[in-house]
Amino acid sequence: MAAKAEVLLREKGTDEQGNLYELVVLRIPATSRHPEGVRYRLAFILAGADRPTVLYDNHHPKGHHRHIEGREEQYGFRDVDRLVQDFLKDIRNVVERSKRSK
Repeated sequence: MAAKAEVLLREKGTDEQGNLYELVVLRIPATSRHPEGVRYRLAFILAGADRPTVLYDNHHPKGHHRHIEGREEQYGFRDVDRLVQDFLKDIRNVVERSKRSK
């Protein structure tokens, strides 16, 4: 029987500006596909947008990567705390750029 995933973080909502966010981080058994034993998807969608403005995930076969305003790049995963910090920093940067462009 396969071990179940342990929910480390699960949060979904809408902020004061109408932006949507969803954070899911699971502890899973370490495998060759997920050697750190972590599976995650963190998404932020600016109000009015139809796809995530910031998205971090680690699905197979791409591994750890992020999408920021349509650009995809590899992400150097260290640990869950740093993952969330980096995600929130990217959100702040995107929101600031969005404010300046209005």
